[in-house]
Amino acid sequence: MSVWAIVPVKPFREAKSRLASLLSADERAALSRDFLAHTLDVLLAVKEIKQTLVVSRDTAALQLARKHGAHTVTESGAPELNAALTRATDVAVSFGADGVLVLPSDLPLLAPDDVLTLLAANGSPECVSVAPDRRDDGTNALFMRPPRLIPYAFGPQSFSRHVAVARERGLCIDVRRTDALALDVDLPEDLEIYQSSQPPNHPTTQPPKARRLP
Repeated sequence: MSVWAIVPVKPFREAKSRLASLLSADERAALSRDFLAHTLDVLLAVKEIKQTLVVSRDTAALQLARKHGAHTVTESGAPELNAALTRATDVAVSFGADGVLVLPSDLPLLAPDDVLTLLAANGSPECVSVAPDRRDDGTNALFMRPPRLIPYAFGPQSFSRHVAVARERGLCIDVRRTDALALDVDLPEDLEIYQSSQPPNHPTTQPPKARRLP
């Protein structure tokens, strides 16, 4: 099985806007960069992932991806995540991928075993594995073998939409929930959960400086 991981990445300076009450723009950009590096390191440690493909319009994110040995696709035109993922999937398939794993770059607790859980769950032909966020709203991982079984529907309520489309098409569906796959850091409470999981001397556990919002 030739599995490619596809990691979409927002521009570092635009990411994590909902954390603006806690972190400065520079802090949010640094956090996003650290999260991407972590995701790429985890994927490198999973031998079942043949290649990682990062899709972004941010040159800094693309440079970081290439330093980790990933292929890159430069997103162009109006930002549209599902269209960018479809294009990246086409690239992966052109290189022989018979399975694709879409994984966001902001799962800071992600470990190789979480990736293996998704891949192992997908043991039947024409099967979709999906991991929801901790609110059962968004999709934090989506594995399809073969690729293109369902169209991408990332955005609000994407978890239920991905499951519904797979069921409509009569496909095998595996829903996988782990603490690491469920935690994407978007909101202040997500950041608090992440910080509480780190050692006391870890930089991310230090409270951000109080700032007056505009």
